[in-house]
Amino acid sequence: MKIDEIDADYETVKIEHVGTVNPLTGAIIFRDETVEFLMTGFSSEVALFISDFLKGKREEPPSIYRLIEQICEENEIHLVKVKIYESEGIFRANLYFTGKKDLIFRNFRASDAIALATFYSIPILVRKSLLKPTESFK
Repeated sequence: MKIDEIDADYETVKIEHVGTVNPLTGAIIFRDETVEFLMTGFSSEVALFISDFLKGKREEPPSIYRLIEQICEENEIHLVKVKIYESEGIFRANLYFTGKKDLIFRNFRASDAIALATFYSIPILVRKSLLKPTESFK
């Protein structure tokens, strides 16, 4: 599958809410018009980064995100989307880059991929099997 092809197994979602379950654990609610997805089990520190990026606070991204930004600039590529899925009970992500050449980095931490997607304001896609009708969370 090419990077710009539509994948029928995934749905583009927006972050509706980001916060913490407890002092150590972050949580995100994703939603579109008809479905939503609750993701927990990642660090509250990453949740804070995502929250800051959503508010437009991008002055001091973590060094790993700056590293990715520098690698992209040096290689004339851009992160264009992330896809979130579940693998053996853990949320993972594929990162899609385009530019001089197309690259797909597979099986990375979903929380960092979401933070990067938020930092760059790019689409977040979630595997449809993870999504629930919006009524299920009410």
